[in-house]
Amino acid sequence: MIYFDHNATTRCDERVVEAMAPYLGAMYGNPSSLYKLGRFARTAIDTAREQLAALIDAPAERIVFTSGGTEANALALANARGRRLTISAIEHPSVFENATANRLHYPELRTVAVGANGQVPIGSLLDLNWQPGDFLSLMLANNETGAVQQVAEAVQGLGRFGVNLHTDAVQALGKLPISFRQLGVKLLTVSSHKIYGPKGCGALVAAEDFDLTALQRGGDQERGWRAGTENVAAIVGFGKAAELAKAEMEARSAKLAMLRRRLEQRLKTIPGLVIFAETAERLPNTVQFGIAGLNGEMLLMQLDQHNIAVSSGSACSAASGETSPVLAAMGIAPDLAKSAIRVSLGKDNHETEIDRFVEVLSASLARQQES
Repeated sequence: MIYFDHNATTRCDERVVEAMAPYLGAMYGNPSSLYKLGRFARTAIDTAREQLAALIDAPAERIVFTSGGTEANALALANARGRRLTISAIEHPSVFENATANRLHYPELRTVAVGANGQVPIGSLLDLNWQPGDFLSLMLANNETGAVQQVAEAVQGLGRFGVNLHTDAVQALGKLPISFRQLGVKLLTVSSHKIYGPKGCGALVAAEDFDLTALQRGGDQERGWRAGTENVAAIVGFGKAAELAKAEMEARSAKLAMLRRRLEQRLKTIPGLVIFAETAERLPNTVQFGIAGLNGEMLLMQLDQHNIAVSSGSACSAASGETSPVLAAMGIAPDLAKSAIRVSLGKDNHETEIDRFVEVLSASLARQQES
């Protein structure tokens, strides 16, 4: 199988599985228990917290483990309740849907537009009317186009207004260097299964000067910020995946950038093909493209018949069958947006897979155009 959908999920690294294995068997203690088996589990969680902290340059004690990026985003937006909330038009569904479904909890909900290159213009943000305590959620990198947002610049520009900024860094994690301290955001979301760790584990990082309030209540786990017995094995896996991502990021990113260049060079030989957000800074692994008038869903199925896995965009909204809200926000015409294909490369992909993909894609396009 040629797997080109790493922005949806990644295969668990074998070294991660090995690290998790004891906590799925003999090391089954509850980390809240005081006896030895429980203390082993607690130590494992503390180690994972330090491993993740090292990857994102954050205080370990301000990391809250969650069930994934969606819960972490929900926790972040729950802490915006009672404040004016602004989100970008290209946020992940876990931000957009949480914000719109709970709009009554915010005195005002605003959506800021993006440019044709898939980025939020900093000028547009600065031109908005801001009040102290306002809350902005701006993703670090888009999951569909790969466009990187100017989060650090937004923090610098809005700092004088006393705005609290949250960034969903799920897609950027492990692909771009991230420093929580240097970004200056109040809250940052990350997820395990995008960096070759297990599904079902994520984290929210809160700045030391941000008073975080729990969304899920019950016991005192995670310093009272997130109740519920911790998923020890998944957290251990997340920590190991973070450790590997930090050690291998430079090599991984260089390989991904090389593969992306090769892919784009070959795609540009196809008449009428448009690469979305091509002029923006993008993740080194992501290419989303389309050809007006073609059926993207049919293309996906034809590629799948050749054992090639790609997507049209966000896996969290793929079942809706609707045109991508991200591409719509960028002003992409509907007939072009409906043809969208997203290729998101991974650390184990290689050049021959790129060549095979373009070969099959070209043949599939020829058949569609003939019919």
